[in-house]
Amino acid sequence: MMTAPTETFPEPLVGPDFGSYAPEDVRWLLTDLRDARLEAPSAEREREIQSGRANYAESLPIEYVPSPEYEALYREALAASARRIAVAVGVVTDLVLAEREGAPVLVSLARAGTPIGILMKRWAERMRGTRVDHYTMSIVRGVGVDELALRALAARHDPARVAFVDGWTGKGAIARELASALDRFEATSGIGFLRDLAVLADPGHCVRIFGTREDYLVPSACLNSTVSGLVSRTVYNRDLIGPDDYHGAKFYAELREHDVSGAFLDAVCAFFPEVDEDVARGVEDVRAGDREPTWTGWAAVERISDEYGIGDVNLVKPGVGETTRVLLRRIPWRVLVRPDAMTDVAHVLLLAEQRGVPVEVVEGLPYSSVGLIRPLDRTDGTD
Repeated sequence: MMTAPTETFPEPLVGPDFGSYAPEDVRWLLTDLRDARLEAPSAEREREIQSGRANYAESLPIEYVPSPEYEALYREALAASARRIAVAVGVVTDLVLAEREGAPVLVSLARAGTPIGILMKRWAERMRGTRVDHYTMSIVRGVGVDELALRALAARHDPARVAFVDGWTGKGAIARELASALDRFEATSGIGFLRDLAVLADPGHCVRIFGTREDYLVPSACLNSTVSGLVSRTVYNRDLIGPDDYHGAKFYAELREHDVSGAFLDAVCAFFPEVDEDVARGVEDVRAGDREPTWTGWAAVERISDEYGIGDVNLVKPGVGETTRVLLRRIPWRVLVRPDAMTDVAHVLLLAEQRGVPVEVVEGLPYSSVGLIRPLDRTDGTD
């Protein structure tokens, strides 16, 4: 069943009125909440989230403005990894083009998916001559996908062409959330989207469409809005979002002087012409290997949760990207680092030092790093 033609939807937001990306890069299926007062101190947010009184998406952390030292570390990380990211972008995009018979509609999961979706769109158009529509929409753990956005997509495009995109997997919570949310949506609406999720990096072995399964630094994980079009993480707050509204987000126009969103994209895209052969080999390797999810990351998280007496897998954030988020947004308790990954996690070590968070070097860790959020009943960083 397709959406009734009489149903109307809010128009997608585009830059420069919302976000710093060009209109042709992405259309945001979001509600502009730039005037809402949503930021709260990390300790206050953590109490509300862990107590179950609030979902993490009802408020926003105070936006982190990087120090000059941290900005320099980000630039070094980008210079060191831009080519490797370009290869992974090409691999995951070519796999999506094949899965969607050369005519995908990319739908990034905001916020981490947005820069990756733009890179995939640019690879498809510049290297494969395939025009691709690209949207960004919200997904919230414990709430699901924005169903109004799904209906809007189905009204504009064949759902079978839609490919959902994210930056990376940790333990796979968002991959599971997406699949279950799409199941619920199809049961109530009759509109079926494909359940697969395409990601740049899948160290948790949670998806079958990926650019790499290595857990290395994706520099867009280093920063918050300043590498994501100056847009916040998405918000689902019933006091602000009605039944006819998309989930929301804030546009931090006041941070323009710190914005590196375009520079990040350009640094990766500059390598596109020289990595085509590497991408072809990468696609062959993925197809020749075992692509089916094994959820080894989820099993590792459960084991770490037990070993450290945490008792809640949601407080264990595996992978470089998720560790970075813990240090920037939450109340970190400990950071675990694999000894051979110290160079790749230099920004994590700097953030941990700045925040006074203990770092443990752990042999045999299946990820480069893991961030542990402080459980409410812990009062210090050692016991």
